This record gives sequence, C-alpha cells and structure tokens, in this order.
Amino acid sequence: MRIICDTKLLSAAVIGLTLIAVPSIARSAPATEEGRAYTLEGTQVWSVPDPRSGRLYEVFVSLPASYAHEPERRYPVLYVADADYGFPLIRSITRRINLDGPVTEEFILVGLSYAKGEDGMTSRRRDYTPTIRGGEGAPKKAVHGQGAQYQRYLRDQVLPFVERKFRADPGRRVFMGHSYGGLLGAQILLSEPQLFRDYILGSPSFWYDNHVMWKIEADYAKAHRDLAANVFLYVGAFEGVHPNDRRFNRNRDMVKDLQLFERRVMKRGYPGLRVKSEVLAGENHLTVFPSGFTRGLVHTLPAQP
Repeated sequence: MRIICDTKLLSAAVIGLTLIAVPSIARSAPATEEGRAYTLEGTQVWSVPDPRSGRLYEVFVSLPASYAHEPERRYPVLYVADADYGFPLIRSITRRINLDGPVTEEFILVGLSYAKGEDGMTSRRRDYTPTIRGGEGAPKKAVHGQGAQYQRYLRDQVLPFVERKFRADPGRRVFMGHSYGGLLGAQILLSEPQLFRDYILGSPSFWYDNHVMWKIEADYAKAHRDLAANVFLYVGAFEGVHPNDRRFNRNRDMVKDLQLFERRVMKRGYPGLRVKSEVLAGENHLTVFPSGFTRGLVHTLPAQP
C-alpha cells in the first residue's frame, strides 16, 4: 500500500471533469439550434432491458479510434458503473493522457446506466448493494440489497449484448466502480470472479451493513482455493478518520477498510490473484475518483509494446 501524490496525473484527470455535466449523452440537435444540449460525438446509446425485473437500462458505448480501420481486431472492454459521470470522465481521461503517445491501450468503453425513470441514488442503492440493511442516511422507503439480481442482469444481458454487437474480447473484461460501484465490484469479485478479468475498485463502501463484505469474503475463502483476478484498489487519504482535522471522515475509516480487505484476500494465498492498492494524498471521497480512475486505467490497461 502506497500513499501517492502525483500532480501531473491528477491535473490530467481533473480536466476530464469538464464533461461531467452532460445533459444528454447521445441525443443531438440540429446544428443551427442555439442553446442546444452538448453531446459527446462518436458515442452510442443502446437499450438493454432486464426481463426479470422489467426495468429498462441503457448502455453507453465509445469505440476506440482504430475500431473502423482494423476489422479483424478484438478489444478489451471496460465496464464502468455510475455511467452518468463515469462514462464521460473515463472517455475524456483516456483521450487526454494519450495525447503525447500511447499510455493505455485502446479499449471499448461501456457505461452502465441507472434504470430509466429513476434518479441515480435510487438505482445505485438498490442495484449496487449486497443486503437489504446498511444504507445509513438513506430514506426509510429506500430499497437496498438487489446487487445479486443486478449482477445476474450484467451476466445474462449486458455482457452478451456487448459481445454480440461489438468486437469485444470476452477474456479481457474490466469492471470499474467507485463507492457503491466499488462495493458492487467486490461482490462480483467474491461470487463470480470470472465475469471480469480485471477489477478497478475505488473507495469501496466496505462499511456497508456492518462490514458484511468481510463475511462474504470469508464464505468465498471457505469454498474456493483460487481467486483468479487482477485487482486495483484506490482510496483518498482523507477518507480515513482524524478527530482533529475536518478534511477527514468523521466515523468511517475507509482507508483502514481498504487496507484490511487487501490483507484479507492476500493472506488466502490465491495463486491467480494479483492486487495493487494506492492511497491518494490530499483526496476525499468526492475528489479522489478522477485521479483514482486515471491510475487504475494506466495500471490495468497499459499501452502494449
């Protein structure tokens, strides 16, 4: 575990924040219409419903620059949760850090949207959490704990759709999530690790339901001798607890939780598991994800020689 402060990478990542407030990802307006919504050119939106729940989700897709010119080539696919902010951010970061030459290899970017007609918190509380308890501070009527159902939707609907529609390499799937998205990634890692080859888990909400993820991890360890995956973990240094410094969390030591998770899985001695973690100096839960996403990308999908 290293504490990192790299202003060059952070600056490149923060530039990507300029695209977060995107009113419409792929709906364009006539070129002559003043005041039209800003759109991300070259992106696609596809409806991928969940037949079991009846909910409609969309996937946002951005293809690499070489896709049209290399028809025989297959690409790794990065699936990012919380697509409303994660998709435009990752797309911008990737373009920026590769301006002076390849830093990451080309990949297909897929954003996992919230359910249509729902606000983001409603969707993510329900779809990204493993149990019905533990949503501290949530409204009383909020629904939690359907992460397993959403995981099944990803496995049975989203992954097959993407791999039928695009030249995706099924052996090189990457999952990326922050906060509840990181919690969902940990749940997938410890139940169906083969769904993805790589996991980028940022500031995972391991505090959820009195650290229920520790039980999930222990149950996996009892039943398995290997955990074949490459995992990159990040968290902001200010996500720890310091009683006399308001920059830190008040009661959730997410730095300690991340370090404990790393120790727990590494001590199992899984031959196929690779883990790298970083604590990013000067960052809190709301500021860390651009830098964390950047580092996760560079570590997980480095440019090929």
